[in-house]
Amino acid sequence: MAKPKIAIIIGTTRATRFGEKAAKWIHAIAAARTDMSVELIDLRDYPMPFFDEVASNLWAPSKNEVAQRWQKKVAEFDGYIFVTAEYNRGVPAVLKNALDYAYPEWNRKPAAYVGYGSVGAARSIEQLRLICVELQMAPTRSGVHIQGADFVAALQQGKDLKELAYLEKNSKTMLDELHWWAGALMAARTSSQMKEGLAVRS
Repeated sequence: MAKPKIAIIIGTTRATRFGEKAAKWIHAIAAARTDMSVELIDLRDYPMPFFDEVASNLWAPSKNEVAQRWQKKVAEFDGYIFVTAEYNRGVPAVLKNALDYAYPEWNRKPAAYVGYGSVGAARSIEQLRLICVELQMAPTRSGVHIQGADFVAALQQGKDLKELAYLEKNSKTMLDELHWWAGALMAARTSSQMKEGLAVRS
């Protein structure tokens, strides 16, 4: 079976965001592995309006051209790592909007999370896990949380995340889980597609 293809999605678009630093850090760790391929995805490249379609693309094709391009990109992957902040105890609006603009493209694929902020985006990630369940995804148990004094040092003093050895240990656990789920669900999707194909021909 082919290596799972994983998207690392930067979940904020603000000019002063920290997310790009966190995303590049986890990308470097994941890219060094031989059991998955990874691609960095920036929501700045997909400037979608707030959801304004007649329905989810589960029920009706999206009319917005950027949304269509986003859906095609999401569909390329076998799993996802969401790199997210926490805004007022919740998910950044631009990330929630991007999740809402696709549906079948997310289905039956795993999701992992890297959070940053005063509490490592723990509450935002809890919400993300619920959203991902509704999108028929498989959230991983383990995540990475860049928080407290370590986050402040990285944000304000330019501390390199590589200096925080425990974060890399956490990332390995998360990536191992993501790889397992990605492989298992790739096999399951293939099996399901084969059965559906046989059913159509019979």
